[in-house]
Amino acid sequence: MLKFLGVSRSGYRAFLNRKVSPTRQRKAAIKRQIQRIYDDSNQNYGAPKITKELRKAGECISQRTVGKYMREMGIKA
Repeated sequence: MLKFLGVSRSGYRAFLNRKVSPTRQRKAAIKRQIQRIYDDSNQNYGAPKITKELRKAGECISQRTVGKYMREMGIKA
């Protein structure tokens, strides 16, 4: 199967043992916070209000990024 995919054994093993990057960890944590805030607002809050809530919690994030994450998650106000 590795030959079919064009991947070496060592490359596949390296992929399996690779740790999750800090950027991906932060993105996942922010998405969890967005989902929590969205659910607590009875699915009414959009990106501007969620951004305000995240900033109150000490997160440095832009409204555009929150909107992008919301689209990736498939949620709308």
